[in-house]
Amino acid sequence: MNHKLISGTLLSLFLLGCSSTSKVTNTKPADVSKYMNTITADELKTHLYIVASDEMGGRDTGTEEQKKAGKYLIDQYKKEGISFPKEATDWYQKVPSEFMARGFAPKLNDSENIWAFIKGSEKPDEILVISAHYDHVGTKNGEVYNGADDDGSGTVALLEIAQAFKKAQKDGFGPKRSILFLHVTGEEHGLHGSRYYSENPLFPLANTVADINIDMIGRRDKLHPDTNNYIYVIGSDRLSTELHTINEEANSKYTNLELDYKYNDRNDPERIYYRSDHYNFAKHGIPSIFFFNGVHDDYHMPTDTPDKIEYDALTKRTQLAFTLAWELANRPERIKVDRDGK
Repeated sequence: MNHKLISGTLLSLFLLGCSSTSKVTNTKPADVSKYMNTITADELKTHLYIVASDEMGGRDTGTEEQKKAGKYLIDQYKKEGISFPKEATDWYQKVPSEFMARGFAPKLNDSENIWAFIKGSEKPDEILVISAHYDHVGTKNGEVYNGADDDGSGTVALLEIAQAFKKAQKDGFGPKRSILFLHVTGEEHGLHGSRYYSENPLFPLANTVADINIDMIGRRDKLHPDTNNYIYVIGSDRLSTELHTINEEANSKYTNLELDYKYNDRNDPERIYYRSDHYNFAKHGIPSIFFFNGVHDDYHMPTDTPDKIEYDALTKRTQLAFTLAWELANRPERIKVDRDGK
């Protein structure tokens, strides 16, 4: 037997083993701030000026313009090396017109939710959903209702959050739980897309650990005339005290926004808790949190344009959603449901 050959072979196998291991995982603690800071105002602005451009025609549900916006989102995920879930056949969850029919409301065309997916490294069957609606109200009397804040801001936030998680994964810090980035349709006409997903989930709702919903995070309202360093937090304590606490801790550690709970009041006369897509998860017992900047004069007006977005605020709020998602995706145990949702 050739002892030199055996020794050389063993050395080669040892080095190969070390090399392959280093590519799979990283034993050093992750620097969450490093990935949080890949979420930038410049990139958010670049995406938003496209998603909320006149070319996208206000992204009304089921229109060609909404589909064009959807294709842009898919192209961005492809550029980052992020794919749709392997459990799906493509990027789309089709939402049929009949499902969205409501009384005497105008008939909507067939539409689609769009999903992207990063598989968890240790608990792949546990799913964190991060949602935002990518539809708006379209064009009226020849004027484009661009929907830059509502909800172009949340739409582009998902792109940046996904990019940050993908960069971490490439460095060996992939999320332990899987993350579904869900761009839902039909919100403006009645939360249709999120309702369709909750009734036809790609992954069992029992395996869905939480929903982080982002709907309007690029402006300030009249109640905060002197600062944009705030965000309304809605629903975080309705089903899980842990979700509420984790969000507050993430904010204290990374972003230091004022967390305003005005619209989380059970007696809120505007009933904001029931008016965005997180509710279709919460009503099924899934801990849900909704980030919102409040209503302003350009809400549902053709003047909701990208030039009026406060990109510093949009950036910090997106970073908060990312750091919350990081903790939910990587903590040893999934958060517990310990409240009744009321």
